[in-house]
Amino acid sequence: MIQSADLCLCQADYSNTVHVAALVDLLDGYARDPAGGGEPLSDFAKTNLPAALRGRPFMFSVLAFDPMEDSLPVGLINCVEGFSTFACKPLVNVHDVVVLPSHRGRRVAQHMLALVEQMARERGACKLTLEVLSGNHSAAILYRRMGFENYQLDPAMGHAQFMQKWL
Repeated sequence: MIQSADLCLCQADYSNTVHVAALVDLLDGYARDPAGGGEPLSDFAKTNLPAALRGRPFMFSVLAFDPMEDSLPVGLINCVEGFSTFACKPLVNVHDVVVLPSHRGRRVAQHMLALVEQMARERGACKLTLEVLSGNHSAAILYRRMGFENYQLDPAMGHAQFMQKWL
């Protein structure tokens, strides 16, 4: 746990009811935001997410609480450990970054990302990855300030594009 006068950061314990409630509430708020798709989490996701996360040792989350507001949960990052075949080492994908609207602009995400980076290094990861929507300019500025760049191997081939296919 990392604590300062205005922020308390920790790795989420998926068995801790306070942490699980914070994670689900923050993720639901993010899902309802236009940047998260504008739809609430399904009842299935809300009910089953804690057990699903507990059963996946390659997942970890960082939570931020505001100690000045009765330890209000204000930030969340969900991460997935993957594997780089080129480096033959783990990598960590930053999958969700959530900060309450009331706490944006206070460097909450920056502090959470610094803890994620520390945890990734402890896991022996060779890199962090993430995706950001092209219209989320403030997030892209933060990520670049923290050292993230568009992924490319050869500039002549261009940079990677994030794609999906629903199953």
